[in-house]
Amino acid sequence: MKIGGQPYRTIFPDADGASVQVIDQTRLPFAFELKRLATSAQAAEAIRTMIVRGAPLIGVTGAYGLALAMREDASNAGIDRAVAELGATRPTAINLRWALDHVAALLRRLPEDERAGAAFAEAGRIADEDVASCRAIGEHGARILSQHAAAKGRRINVLTHCNAGWLATVDWGTALAPIYVAHDAGVPVHVYVDETRPRNQGAALTAFELNAHGVPHTVIADNAGGHLMQHGEVDICFVGSDRTTASGDVCNKIGTYLKALAARDTGVPFYAALPFSTIDWTLMDGVRDIPIEERDAREVTHLTGRLADGGFATVEVVSPGSPVANPAFDVTPARLVTGIITERGVARADAEGLLGLYPERRAAA
Repeated sequence: MKIGGQPYRTIFPDADGASVQVIDQTRLPFAFELKRLATSAQAAEAIRTMIVRGAPLIGVTGAYGLALAMREDASNAGIDRAVAELGATRPTAINLRWALDHVAALLRRLPEDERAGAAFAEAGRIADEDVASCRAIGEHGARILSQHAAAKGRRINVLTHCNAGWLATVDWGTALAPIYVAHDAGVPVHVYVDETRPRNQGAALTAFELNAHGVPHTVIADNAGGHLMQHGEVDICFVGSDRTTASGDVCNKIGTYLKALAARDTGVPFYAALPFSTIDWTLMDGVRDIPIEERDAREVTHLTGRLADGGFATVEVVSPGSPVANPAFDVTPARLVTGIITERGVARADAEGLLGLYPERRAAA
């Protein structure tokens, strides 16, 4: 995607050939800055502090982090150490573990002096694969939007939650990719953007993306979605996912489940968009088995924003001394999901639906 007319990926090799550059998402939407990652520890810190975030991007960053680790220690012990450090940063998104296990398995088959170069090459291949997958998700999802617009004969309103655009991937995005493809094809699309407390990824990141691409949108408070659905102002919901079970349960940013309940009550279709690397084929019950990350209470108790004079300030918004819980994700049961959009097409949100798109998993089961 483009910022100021210049194309960017969220992560890319630095010109020095020994490090990578990432977009620092903690600085958005008010400042667009790149950050250089030169060590595995820096990659882990970038994931932990959400300089990079979004399940697919976390996975690619983990792969590059493992490549950086091979420049420091290419032994099997070095692989184990880096996988443990990077894998501990964010427990919910399965893409991270998938990427680390995939690259680590490749490296163990190679001599130590070949591991660093092979790891960088494989991380780059995974990044390219993510771009291609997200573009395909965009094409499949755009057909759904086009059909809805044609049936209604007017602009369609899409509700999103959190940020599942190009900032959450390497490029294009998951839930926003169909919106970009449809918008570029002339389909009249308007997006209701949930602010997504407590980190406000919708208000800060999704709105930033849509602004940059020229997509009509309106930022709303998280709790406004159900009201809009009741009054016919939302035609369809598109969300991303950090982990989806083999049975179609969808884990996504906290608050997604409530949107799905409201969508079911009001007859609004509810889709999750995700690449193959987000599917956890080992799990069937997402509510019971997906680990939910508990993040720092300060994300809830404090807000940082821009002042009228252009400066920035962090303010406390919760009664001092009150206990705070901050679960980062929730799970939407498959029964509330209309369909799952992947790079291979649109599946029913159940085991047979997903296996229909990925028949090779039957043999692996």
